[in-house]
Amino acid sequence: MAGYVYIVTNQKHGTLYIGVTSDLERRIYEHREGVTKGFTSAYGCTRLVWYEEHDSIGTAIQREKSLKRWYRQWKIDLIETINPEWRDLYPELW
Repeated sequence: MAGYVYIVTNQKHGTLYIGVTSDLERRIYEHREGVTKGFTSAYGCTRLVWYEEHDSIGTAIQREKSLKRWYRQWKIDLIETINPEWRDLYPELW
């Protein structure tokens, strides 16, 4: 089963949330709609600004844990490598 690591935010250079899922479209929809109360709904993190696909969910989980230990600036640099304008990538998932 494939896995995805993703970063959502509330605005450019705003609050960052790193997550992992096996169904990226569904999970980002849940963040956008505030389906689950928690960190992302409290901080309004609804904009998908970066994601990465992995062959297995296990590999995705390892990558997520690694990214969570990164310095904030490294995360910003990672986002800006593929998405310098911090546009919402959710509509591009289809």
